[in-house]
Amino acid sequence: MSDPVLLITGASSGIGAATARLAAEAGYRVALAARSEHKLAQLVDQLGGPDRALAIRCDVKEYAEQQAMVQRVLGNFGQLDAVYANAGMPGSEGGFSGADPEVWREMLLTNVYGVGLTLRCSLEALKASRGHVLLTGSAAGRFVIPGSMYSASKWAVTGMGLSVREELRGTGVRVTLIEPGMVDTPLFDKPPAYALEPEDIGRAVVYALSQPRHVDLNEMLIRPTPPVEAD
Repeated sequence: MSDPVLLITGASSGIGAATARLAAEAGYRVALAARSEHKLAQLVDQLGGPDRALAIRCDVKEYAEQQAMVQRVLGNFGQLDAVYANAGMPGSEGGFSGADPEVWREMLLTNVYGVGLTLRCSLEALKASRGHVLLTGSAAGRFVIPGSMYSASKWAVTGMGLSVREELRGTGVRVTLIEPGMVDTPLFDKPPAYALEPEDIGRAVVYALSQPRHVDLNEMLIRPTPPVEAD
């Protein structure tokens, strides 16, 4: 059998890029999708070149581009064994009474509609391979953050993860919802006071993928350890 193939959206930096590196080390061939072709090309070189990695420019908000993304993976590697729907973006300050509605629009199209499109475009291939779906949710999709449309978008991802798992029951496709707490990624202008590293989430993804076929790891809620308090 050839090495398994993992498709990652939002792969150009942060959690996506870290996951790609760790998955490649674990023996996966990786398809890397994002809007930044330059960053993707650099990552392909780091991961062993075109035999081991494929760069695909894709705006996850566009259905045709996601369809083409999956077809490129199948055409290049001949199979698709796992999809990590990781693309996402933060919101803006101001809460429901003051945030920029245009930022909401872009965020919801990316974080919710984009994830839905990734599922829509990849599930037939994953059913054929009895593969694995992984979604980047958030700890923010498990509790209420006052005035946060971002939190609401991640509640939607939680709902999609639970819903698609039931839709796929009996197909052999596994579904894992990855729910990070604060992660130090390029989304932040300055590093958070304490946070997870992107590699921490990448290791969780690879761990979920590495489970035996009869194990379906449904949810992984991952938070940074709080700082030790002074005596």
